Amino acid sequence: MPKIVVVGSINMDLVVLTSRYPEIGETLTGEGFMTFAGGKGANQAVAASRLGSSVVMLGCVGNDAFGRELSARLLNEGVDTAWVDVIEEVETGVAAITVAGGDNAIVVIPGANHRLSEAHVQAAERVIRDADVVLSQLEVPMPTVLAAARMARKHGKPFILNPAPASALPDALYSSIDLLVPNETEATLLTGITVRDPASAEEAARSLLARGVRSVLITLGANGVAVIDDAGERHLPAHVVKAVDTTAAGDTFIGGLTAGLVEGMAMDEAVALGQRASALCVTRHGAQPSIPYRREIA
Repeated sequence: MPKIVVVGSINMDLVVLTSRYPEIGETLTGEGFMTFAGGKGANQAVAASRLGSSVVMLGCVGNDAFGRELSARLLNEGVDTAWVDVIEEVETGVAAITVAGGDNAIVVIPGANHRLSEAHVQAAERVIRDADVVLSQLEVPMPTVLAAARMARKHGKPFILNPAPASALPDALYSSIDLLVPNETEATLLTGITVRDPASAEEAARSLLARGVRSVLITLGANGVAVIDDAGERHLPAHVVKAVDTTAAGDTFIGGLTAGLVEGMAMDEAVALGQRASALCVTRHGAQPSIPYRREIA
């Protein structure tokens, strides 16, 4: 079975449902509260696993109730947690999410995620060597992401980076990225080009290719995806659905995309798999609970 190593975050999501966002200083009565397993790394690992891939998670949790629950949930999803380290002196990462009108606003407290280190990557060299793809995001320290990219390059493995949350990347990282998958906000920050439509996305992607990235995929929400790779530049429209919660939509897309690529799909076919999964995701509440299984999108 194909194997994906995810180097990334593991969070507990604390979700508040409300009709609108409160103003500064305002106390607003909400409509509901839920807890969900989350974290960009864990979300993408679960998405890839539910869509048929063999996945190894490389991350950190605290020695607390959230950490134990999240590790158990990953294991129940079929994700290999042998490389999830328990950090004694720090809490598990938490995301406070407010959902209003089908959109969301998120505050992340990294906790143990910021203890995922270059040493963890070095210790997992055997697993990365045996993988088909290494996938990472930016909810763990940048030196750790850079170490994962370099380890993937050392062993000839494709490295996929979702540069989220939006952050500048060190120049040394670009040439180790085989596929960069930002959204509009992230692409704008990385390039200085305001991304608002397929044309501006393609302009931004060309800027990123010039820095050494091999392929770029810019997600445009309801406007689909701009793809720039060896086959050229193209725009793939999104499915039209009624969104109730966009939490984990991007993570689901990337998990599906990666699962498709390690199965041997062409880029556009893998993008289509990710798009179908993401379209179903936004019709449901929560992060990992909203991620569909392969049978649901077949």
